[in-house]
Amino acid sequence: MEFRTLTGSDLGSLLELYQQLDPKDGLSAEACEAAWKEIEKNPDIRYFGAVEDGKVVSTCYAVIIPNLTRGCRGICFIENVVTDRKYRNRGLGSRVIGMAVGFAKERRCYKVILQSGKTRAEAHRFYERIGFDGESKKAFDMRLE
Repeated sequence: MEFRTLTGSDLGSLLELYQQLDPKDGLSAEACEAAWKEIEKNPDIRYFGAVEDGKVVSTCYAVIIPNLTRGCRGICFIENVVTDRKYRNRGLGSRVIGMAVGFAKERRCYKVILQSGKTRAEAHRFYERIGFDGESKKAFDMRLE
C-alpha cells in the first residue's frame, strides 16, 4: 500500500472510487480531466490517497484558504473523504486524512474544517475518533444547482 499525493495518472481510478461516494454524481471523464489540469496548477489544493496496485482505495482532498484573521494563518478545508468498501476499517482513511492535516500544518493553518453529510453517523464517529470536534461549529451550505 502506497500513501501519497495523487497525480493525473490516478484520475481514472479516483473517479471510480468517487462512484462509491455518490453513484448519482454522473462524472464526465472529459470535464474531470479539464478540472484536474486546473487543480494541478494550484499549490493550495492537494489530493491524497492510499493506492494499491495502481488503484486508489482511499482518498480526500485538502484546500488551503488564505485568511486575514488568526495572524493571517490559513484554513484547511478537507472534502470528498472516501475509502473503498472492501478496504474499510484498516486505518486507511485515518492515514489519508492525516496527510491532509500534515499539509495544513506545513502551510501554517490554524484549523482544519471537514464537513460530512448529516446522516452519516458512522463517518461522524470516525471523524471524532481521529480528533475532529463535531460540536464546535454548525455548518451551512447552499446548493447552487
